[in-house]
Amino acid sequence: MADPARAAKLAQRIKVVVAEALGRRVKDPRVESITVTDARVTNDLQHATVYYTVFGDDVAHADAAKALEKAKGVLRQEVGRNITVRLTPTLEFVADQIPVNASNLEELLREAKRRDAEVAALAAGAKHAGEADPYKSDSAHDIDEDDFDEEDIDLSDDDDLDEDANR
Repeated sequence: MADPARAAKLAQRIKVVVAEALGRRVKDPRVESITVTDARVTNDLQHATVYYTVFGDDVAHADAAKALEKAKGVLRQEVGRNITVRLTPTLEFVADQIPVNASNLEELLREAKRRDAEVAALAAGAKHAGEADPYKSDSAHDIDEDDFDEEDIDLSDDDDLDEDANR
């Protein structure tokens, strides 16, 4: 078992080697629109997954996948020459879905912004339901806390109040 940091360094090196080999060694015109975006290596350094994107439509994606599968041996040979491990890892090519997911997320954000603008436009002309002051008092004279002072209360008239006796 290798160190995860060593596996990460090896993955970055494999990413660079594969990208350079696609430009130099592979003479297939279908790989010209391929961009290597990431690489991951297992901790035992035996298997490498290389992520790529393709500029173009679905036909270009399918052609790129076929070209990478055909050139897998040449690319693995080039990786074996340029890295310093005892065994050359096997290569697996996976189409990177991050750009597709990012464009979907951007579309969702645009839709949310549009809906927020609609809600803001509706809220600008909206009025509160009911009256402006829902806590309005019916009496002519409002009672404040200051109206109840301790001096104003006269408890001497209460004969039933006996502080010494428990009721």
